[in-house]
Amino acid sequence: MTTPVRIHADVDQPDKLLGPFTFRQLVIVGATALGLYVIWAVTRAVVPPLMFFAGAVPIAALVTVAVLTRRDGLFADQLLGAAIAHRTRPRHLAAVPDGLDGRFAVAPRWATDRVLRGTRRAPVPAALSARALRLPREVTGASAGIGVVDLGADGLAVIATASTLNLALRSPAEQDSLVAALGGWLHTLRQPVQILIRSARLDLTAHLDRLHTAAHEMSPDLAAAAREHAEHLRELVTDEALTHRHVLLVWREPIPATSGRSPMATLAGLLPGRARPRGPASPAARRAAESRLLRRVSEATDLLAPLGVTVTALDPVQASAVLADCCDPSRLVPATADVAGPDAIITAHHPETIDTVLPTDPTDQTRFGPESLTIGTRHLEVGSEWVTTLAVTGYPREVGAGWLAPLLSHPGRVDVALHIDPVDPATAATRLRRQSARFESSRLHDARHHRPTDPAVEVAAEDAADLAARVARAEARLFRVGLYLTVHADSEADLADEVAAVRALAAGLLVDTCPVTYRQVHGWVTTLPLGLDLIGMHRTFDTGGLAAAVPFDSPQLPAPDPVEVTRPRGVLYGRDAAGGLMFVDRFAAGIDNHNMVVLGRSGAGKSFLVKTEILRSLYRGIEQIIIDPEDEYRRLADAVGGIRIPLGVPGWRLNPFDLDLHTSPEGRRTAPRDALTRRKLFLHTLIQAMLGEHTPARRAALDTALTATWTAAGITGDPATWTRPAPTLSDLREHLAASRTPAGDELAAALRPYTGEGSYAGLLDGPTTITPHGPLVVFSLREVPDELRTIATVLVLDATWRHISNPATRRPRMVTVDEAWLALRQHAGAEFLFQAAKRFRKYWAGLTLATQDCADVLSTDLGRAIMANAATQILLRQAPSAIDEVAGAFKLSDGEKQFLLSAAQGNGLVAVGGGTDRAVFGSLASPREYALITTDPSELTTTTDDYDSDTDIDLTALPRLTGPTTGNSDLDTEPDQDVFIDVQDTA
Repeated sequence: MTTPVRIHADVDQPDKLLGPFTFRQLVIVGATALGLYVIWAVTRAVVPPLMFFAGAVPIAALVTVAVLTRRDGLFADQLLGAAIAHRTRPRHLAAVPDGLDGRFAVAPRWATDRVLRGTRRAPVPAALSARALRLPREVTGASAGIGVVDLGADGLAVIATASTLNLALRSPAEQDSLVAALGGWLHTLRQPVQILIRSARLDLTAHLDRLHTAAHEMSPDLAAAAREHAEHLRELVTDEALTHRHVLLVWREPIPATSGRSPMATLAGLLPGRARPRGPASPAARRAAESRLLRRVSEATDLLAPLGVTVTALDPVQASAVLADCCDPSRLVPATADVAGPDAIITAHHPETIDTVLPTDPTDQTRFGPESLTIGTRHLEVGSEWVTTLAVTGYPREVGAGWLAPLLSHPGRVDVALHIDPVDPATAATRLRRQSARFESSRLHDARHHRPTDPAVEVAAEDAADLAARVARAEARLFRVGLYLTVHADSEADLADEVAAVRALAAGLLVDTCPVTYRQVHGWVTTLPLGLDLIGMHRTFDTGGLAAAVPFDSPQLPAPDPVEVTRPRGVLYGRDAAGGLMFVDRFAAGIDNHNMVVLGRSGAGKSFLVKTEILRSLYRGIEQIIIDPEDEYRRLADAVGGIRIPLGVPGWRLNPFDLDLHTSPEGRRTAPRDALTRRKLFLHTLIQAMLGEHTPARRAALDTALTATWTAAGITGDPATWTRPAPTLSDLREHLAASRTPAGDELAAALRPYTGEGSYAGLLDGPTTITPHGPLVVFSLREVPDELRTIATVLVLDATWRHISNPATRRPRMVTVDEAWLALRQHAGAEFLFQAAKRFRKYWAGLTLATQDCADVLSTDLGRAIMANAATQILLRQAPSAIDEVAGAFKLSDGEKQFLLSAAQGNGLVAVGGGTDRAVFGSLASPREYALITTDPSELTTTTDDYDSDTDIDLTALPRLTGPTTGNSDLDTEPDQDVFIDVQDTA
């Protein structure tokens, strides 16, 4: 259990001067009494005293009750003022089309439809402007390429995205350490900052659209699986509110202004008390404010990095996109809107998030506003979405680390805005001394008149004294904190249910909430990433209580691109701990390489997960090459029309003497300039793996025999000879025997089992009979004897390498090595995998290693280097004997270790990008996918007959990833700077 942290009582509550009345209440009551006296003095000559008192007493009683009654965070008189202002302002507004004024504004279709159905709504709403909502005027670029939001009279703001932490995977000691480190960042704050945890609805329309479109270019079996997968996703979207959470940090800087009315001034008094007679700021003042903002972003980046929180400031285009989505959350079209059935072609109809061209006209002020706005007493209709904002008014007395986590991970769409305003230590000390004196005075006053002590005053007095002492000793700082929750729903009934659920959850945490009645516009804008707190319901926190909230906590992986946070790309891996969907794109631009490692004990679900990714990557047009030691991928290959190459079966052979020749689609043949030298070096490596370590004499004899073997076949350093038939291993053995040297005779004798009529000759002695080309190629090694398993793996890796390095057929590829420990236990196999892990990125390819023997992988330098060169890492359930070694290699926390020891089958940890951000996930497959990829023997007995076929079917063309086939823009276009030369056919 984590160390409990105290949240102090509200030390800023007003002092009660006379009975239950505070200074403000006494002023209102006194003003009312004075007004009544004046009226009496004026009218006493004509109004009888009894009649006057009959009218004055109810008025005085009403005023007294109003100033003493609190509702929804306000006293009744304040709430009455807000209600009057609400009733006197326009409540139905629509965006003004370009070139028109408010008188000709066209109401949204959904609004007019409701009018036709008889609802009480204005047929043509009033004009809506960004000014009315205090929304940003424009986004410009600062000197560092950071987007700066122009808030008019409220200054400038900068938005940054922050990665998340997963407290559920940390031990109590680690959580306490994290809270202490977060408190160190809070101590450095000198200006207000807003932390917004935004819950965005996933829009799978484009993803489903790509699946259905790509299915037309697939083989029938694979197309059926792709459509079934799309239908499965559509059902998930229909049945559940799938969301993704991301954290935004917002800093705001006021800037001096001249005279004139603020561009953020209210429209028709929509937001009272916020308009100020100010004009545009001078360029020098703006540059100074931008400089301060950039400095604050840099400080947060440096100070939060040791916690594992990565802060990235948004550029102008990204900031515009985020603001547009936040200000108009109804712009997304649900994925189910365009899906009529499993065979339907989906067409996305939702508008683009942003223009790529930023506005240059400063009068363009409807850019970030919603399409329409309807203001209710306790809700808003923003476009076609219903929104309610709640303010937190009460907090528990003691909390642990991450006490805010249940609200942050609520399954519904809830935006959580935390406004933090640091209080200067000198100001805090003075204020606390005054408050302590007032509380003590109240206690003495109650004691002198023999009245019971008010418990709230008693607790506040103790906390004020404690805070004053801690501030004086520089042990803590004070912050004025406002916490607000904005709930989103698709209808009024759903909104009521969601609000009830959120308030019940908060009540379970001993957190009091209330709707911001008559101030819903203020509340909604307060939860936008603008750094503005228009509600002002604050509570004083010290460093410990605020740091314990850990607003960066989330069970979901951070999105690689804040613009695409609601539109996932890549492959669906499964569900995350928040109930959402986890998509991973190994070929995304922001990931260092395309490699992945999967570690887990036997039965943890490695093969199931790898097969799921392979199948869904085929939907995206990514070519797959699989090295399968146990023939587990046979059913998958047969079901989708893949090519299965059963090595070890008579007639299937790979000749290690084949040169690295490439044939382009136009028939042009090329080869690396040093192709012959590379082949000789490979044969040195292969024979060493076959026969063991060479002595210098054996190496020299082998090298001489190799040269003689190539020469005898008519192949020399002249590229014109490279198209002639390659020699075989039997030819090499003959030249070794003819050398008549002890080393040559020894090598010839050792090669005898691998040549001619030897026991192992069928695998590699003779011309190649395999053409490993196709979107799905499976090299099955089950029939290969155990003594040849490592050699076969090296041969397959070599053939795969030559295929991938062909510049004429460049396309995204994935090479999967299942049970990789078989290759890693031999130096030659480990060296090949190490080179592949380092160089595959240059060929637009990714390496996937799956193994259950973690000790063999992590016990060697090459194995650890391969793991380090995998940007995507997946850890499934681990054995207790291996967990310490795995934890040391991947720097796991104690909480992550405990999770991996008890994880259910198919559940694990995933880290993307090689960082420390890890998330829990569980594998997810549709029924058809499950039938194709399951490895449970009890289930396979019922389906063996359906997939037991030795016939290899050619796979039809698959769709390719969007973009040129010569590589990604962020990748090297030339693999290792190889020089390719034309090869003439002289055979």
